Amino acid sequence: MKLKDKVSIVTGAASGIGKATAINFAREGAPVMCADVNAEGAEATARQIADTGGQAASIRANVAKEDDVKEMVAQTVGRWGRLDVLFNNAGIGIGMPVTQMPVEEWDRLMGINLRGVFLGCKHAIPEMLKNGGGSIVSTASDAGLRGSAFLSAYCASKAGVILLTKSLAVEWGGQGIRINCVCPGVIQTPILDPLIAMSQQATGATPDQQWKRMGDMHPIGRVGQPEEVAKAVTFLASNEASFITGIAMPVDGGLEAGPPPPRTPMPWEQRGGQQ
Repeated sequence: MKLKDKVSIVTGAASGIGKATAINFAREGAPVMCADVNAEGAEATARQIADTGGQAASIRANVAKEDDVKEMVAQTVGRWGRLDVLFNNAGIGIGMPVTQMPVEEWDRLMGINLRGVFLGCKHAIPEMLKNGGGSIVSTASDAGLRGSAFLSAYCASKAGVILLTKSLAVEWGGQGIRINCVCPGVIQTPILDPLIAMSQQATGATPDQQWKRMGDMHPIGRVGQPEEVAKAVTFLASNEASFITGIAMPVDGGLEAGPPPPRTPMPWEQRGGQQ
């Protein structure tokens, strides 16, 4: 088991990547605190873990609020006596032209996506130091590696996660704490449901058609699944990644590598491979 007895916290554990990762952490032997602003969803994830023989508890936590984050860490340590792994995953997406972005929405997005990672690290690191080290993984995004029209706030928040990750990795690596982040491509999670609904209203394209269109942007030819990101996070959290810190790992079906080739036959293909 990759995470046997490593006490863990997963934020945004009610659905999507967070839920898949909490389940995978438990499968790999970790006791898991499932945290989410959606208390019922977090409890459901914890119950699913317990029903399959794992150790889990849940807590309602808004990661943008310091008191909530402090309580999340305190309850985890109070229950299991230590903290070894933190997965800062909670996040939201807002897409619109910057000229139409209400300041309140900008602040809300930054509060969850970036401040939440900062607060998680701030309060987890002291507990990890008591054990001689630990591992922190955060969810950034392929959108933090390049610009994207109408996603300026989201891109800025995820770019911030990447540089925060690198800075903290340098700051705490000598004390046994590894800090990394993952950069997913398009993953089939509920965070994209509003975008799918708006697009369907505007274009008439069905959800399946839209997922197919987004999948076609990836060289691998499809969108990703939460479980695929969960496995990458589990690797980074585990001792198998003991010499890895400060990285932003794309888990994106090749999206960052470049666009896929055109689907029409290339000239050399039309000539039977002869050049």
